[in-house]
Amino acid sequence: MEPAPNSSTYAEFELPGLRLAIFTPKAENSAEFAAASSGPMSLCVEVRDLADAIAHLTVLGYPPPGGIMHISHGQEIYAYDPDGNRLILHQRSDQG
Repeated sequence: MEPAPNSSTYAEFELPGLRLAIFTPKAENSAEFAAASSGPMSLCVEVRDLADAIAHLTVLGYPPPGGIMHISHGQEIYAYDPDGNRLILHQRSDQG
């Protein structure tokens, strides 16, 4: 398993049917990742269409609290499940 680095703060490891990403939050987000409500862990889910995923979460009653973030490897949003766990919905740069 070789890393597929995108920057000094993000790396991906790929296996058949699985992609593991490890990242360091930006300094301005460090307080959020230390919050007791969600803790330092996130469940990252890759989606084909981020706009569709946002619309689906909104219909379910869990609209993302912030806007789309454009990052080195694509775009993403943070959302939270009913227990306050952080979900990161991510669309890669090379997808439609």
